[in-house]
Amino acid sequence: MEALIEALSALIVFAVGASIGSFLNVVVYRLPAKLSILWPPSRCPHCLHQLGKRENIPVFGWLWLRGRCRHCRSRISVRYPLVEAATGLLFLLVFWVYGFSIQTLGYWAFLSWLLTLSLIDLDTMTLPNSLTQSGLVVGLVFQGTVGFLLSSQLPEVSQQLMSGIVGAVVGLWLFDTIAFVGAIVFGQAAMGGGDAKLAAMMGAWLGWKYLLLSGFIACMVGAFAGGGAIALGWLNRRQPMPFGPFLALGAGLTIFLGETLLSTYLRLFFPLS
Repeated sequence: MEALIEALSALIVFAVGASIGSFLNVVVYRLPAKLSILWPPSRCPHCLHQLGKRENIPVFGWLWLRGRCRHCRSRISVRYPLVEAATGLLFLLVFWVYGFSIQTLGYWAFLSWLLTLSLIDLDTMTLPNSLTQSGLVVGLVFQGTVGFLLSSQLPEVSQQLMSGIVGAVVGLWLFDTIAFVGAIVFGQAAMGGGDAKLAAMMGAWLGWKYLLLSGFIACMVGAFAGGGAIALGWLNRRQPMPFGPFLALGAGLTIFLGETLLSTYLRLFFPLS
């Protein structure tokens, strides 16, 4: 009976995540195009036919249509079901790690913001202010809520909220500084302004310690990926590369492995502290 309940819970969580992923696909497509994300309902981007209920089922709708619009037979990108499935799996992973808690709800929202921003950055090389700013505000609300639930005493709530505020300030200043120094060293823009705003959003959710860890992971993975792309001839040295997905990856890994990575680092390099 317990196994059945766990399986049902996992199925429900995946379905919720996949449904959110379907909405994220809409945001990724419409927000850069300055279209309403609420109206009209989901439709084929080619013939504008409104999708029916079966066609709009996350993941399975695409499979049922075999990747083509039922009316104009135009191809529907495989990225749509992949984003839906990835969001469902992320929701499931958060649920397995954090269970029934405020952290689960918060990190579901945080990962949704990160995934949306990553895809938009890959598509357009931009990180919309409307998403980074709203994500920062929701992150601070999350910090305050966690503080209130841990202890309704004002000092504890203020301390938790201050952690998010300091993290946001550190993220903004740190990556603005990196962009400024990089522009001087390389003689061109080393980082977009949106990256600093994304880092500020991450700091609001994670606090300054885990923001630094996320930034370190992002820089390491980004340097490796960029160097590999240049070596393979996919990029030239002057060609810009979106950094938002690497920041999002660093934040995502920190959500699941941050405490382990940080404690391991301190144990290796500061064994007596």
